[in-house]
Amino acid sequence: MSPSNNIDLIRVILILILVYLSYIDLRTFRLPDLITVPLIISGLFFNYFSLFGFVDIANSIIGVFIGYGFLWLLNSLYRLLKNQNGIGMGDAKLLAALGAWLGWAALPGILLIASITGVIGGMAYLKWHKKSPRQAFPFGPFLAFAGIIELLWPQIIPSLLLGNLS
Repeated sequence: MSPSNNIDLIRVILILILVYLSYIDLRTFRLPDLITVPLIISGLFFNYFSLFGFVDIANSIIGVFIGYGFLWLLNSLYRLLKNQNGIGMGDAKLLAALGAWLGWAALPGILLIASITGVIGGMAYLKWHKKSPRQAFPFGPFLAFAGIIELLWPQIIPSLLLGNLS
């Protein structure tokens, strides 16, 4: 098998895992540690040991800390203001896993895509389930969707935004 076929196989497996996590989150409002933690570890191992890693190991490690830390901090601030959680730590682990696989530089684009699709998709989800706009909806599927976009078309958001400046 050629190296490009191996990378394609890795991408397909990663996409299938993200789709499966989305399904679980939609049904249970949970992203199980049994899947997210090994996804973080495997991303770190892949980028460290593979000759064809997506990013170098330093970017991968920083991606884990920024991915988890950003959503943890956001949730902590929300909890301070509202006395309740605003986002689950499963979402933080999923973003950490995406950071492990794709590096820290991919995280702003992932968060932008996930936020935009999350607002639109969240409104549709709440309307479909006949729930109040103030009720929670799963954010994991939107993170997974954004991760898939970044995996297939790396750095598409910065190139779209910065391409218009020149």
